[in-house]
Amino acid sequence: MSSDKDNKKSSFLAGKLLVAMPSNNDDNFKNATIFLCAHDEKGAMGLVVNDKMPNIDFEQLLIKLKIDHGDGRTVRMPVLRGGPLDSSRGFVLHSKDFSRKDTIHVDERFSVTGTVDALKAIADGTGPNDAIFMLGYSSWGAGQLEEELKENNWIIVDADSEIIFNTTPDKVWRKALSKIGINPDMISSVTGNA
Repeated sequence: MSSDKDNKKSSFLAGKLLVAMPSNNDDNFKNATIFLCAHDEKGAMGLVVNDKMPNIDFEQLLIKLKIDHGDGRTVRMPVLRGGPLDSSRGFVLHSKDFSRKDTIHVDERFSVTGTVDALKAIADGTGPNDAIFMLGYSSWGAGQLEEELKENNWIIVDADSEIIFNTTPDKVWRKALSKIGINPDMISSVTGNA
């Protein structure tokens, strides 16, 4: 028999994807797909995984941060906009095969590291097998995300490595929806509650 505490915990969405409905009119989240890093009764924190930042090159970012490649190889990775908050703060969403002191283990598949150490490891080839990098993050206060879900602003989709790490940012939103059998072209941009 499960306790109320167990039932409450299972309703939290850390490790899931929030996929914006076409009716989501917030310019920050139009066609967004967000990986939820944390979610509890106090609120939620997530990273948009499909919003490539224009004119920001990962290689140039490494140079600006004075991170040496060591072996001279090129590291190709898009720089994503993780959300509208604190765009000077970087996050690496990655596979579980990498950990540092400040790494947050979201679930058995995904972790997040928010220090320059993760970028150094990626640059020198000792980083995680799978990773994406973003600047900024998204956040919701207590009950705010739950309210947005009731208003049909988001669809919840199980996260998987293929969508997050192996799909180009411009295709993530459609691929996440198709994972649950939804054709984005068939969704009305007008929603409501019956």
